[in-house]
Amino acid sequence: MTSALLSLSALLTASVLAAPAAGAAPYIDRPAGAPAGWERVAGDDLTHITGASGRPQSLSTSGRSAAAPADESGPVAIKSMRNGKFTATEVNYPAPNTGALRARSTAVTGAWESFAFEWDEADQTFAIKSLANNRYVAVEKNFTGQAQNTLRARSTTAGGWERFEVYHNEDLNLYALRSTLNNLFVAMENSYTGSLQYTLRARSADVTGSWEQFDLYNIVG
Repeated sequence: MTSALLSLSALLTASVLAAPAAGAAPYIDRPAGAPAGWERVAGDDLTHITGASGRPQSLSTSGRSAAAPADESGPVAIKSMRNGKFTATEVNYPAPNTGALRARSTAVTGAWESFAFEWDEADQTFAIKSLANNRYVAVEKNFTGQAQNTLRARSTTAGGWERFEVYHNEDLNLYALRSTLNNLFVAMENSYTGSLQYTLRARSADVTGSWEQFDLYNIVG
């Protein structure tokens, strides 16, 4: 299946900022410590941007289908601005790195590169679910060495390890993700070698450049 991608940045600029939906609050007030120029994105925004009601209900990869609930945003592709590649879930990796997220795909081929962003109104954060294995993305804070704070799609429920804030920079039209577990931004490890090359890790105190910058795409077909 060939997937068409619509940049959420372009849609955000064209529709959300210009004409927000009635009653919607486009952004959450920027908390202390947020990077200058970046604003938190609320759930109504992301759902509106991704066109939840009009998206395809399933994707196929390697003969398998992964369905996204109709009332959630997505499916969404996450593209690293550091290497220009889409994030994939490594479902075939052996333990302990099973489900690691890596920006290693040149195109969106199906569920491997597809994610659903689920908004929690109570704590104003997102959970990210991989559609490759229908598991929530967790931050591995207790891992050591280069694997510490790796993002892995391995959880059946979304708790403190699986909560993220989404930030948007209007000037750059790009996004950043911050883990609420350790309050660090997600970076793509372009300089790593071996099986964890291009892995995503929540390890940056600030958004310093393309390492922590991503573009989000709505997968529409």
